[in-house]
Amino acid sequence: VQLQASGGGLVQPGGSLRLSCAASGKIFSIDTAGWYRQAPGKQRELVAAIVPGGTDYSASVQGRFTISRDNAENTIILQMNNLKPEDTAVYYCNADYRRTALGARFNSWGPGTQVTVSS
Repeated sequence: VQLQASGGGLVQPGGSLRLSCAASGKIFSIDTAGWYRQAPGKQRELVAAIVPGGTDYSASVQGRFTISRDNAENTIILQMNNLKPEDTAVYYCNADYRRTALGARFNSWGPGTQVTVSS
């Protein structure tokens, strides 16, 4: 299974971007998924996640970012609004998935997509 992220780019402060993470290959279900980011010189951090029972967000993006999923397309989406310069980073998607209903759980990372917020 491969994850492919897209939708990054350059946007002005206050603008919006929509990131997509498409999973390809044999997938029965995506159990949990998350978007992480890593800015230059900083550690990778979790910004939004789909977890059993709902979603979770870091304090820095709460109220501005929304994570969702399209089960039919095995796609994880991150809608980012009111972007700030400090949101500049490479964004990575991650997912725990199963290939069959009773099979083992696997984990996969996407290659990352650059988001730059600058005027």
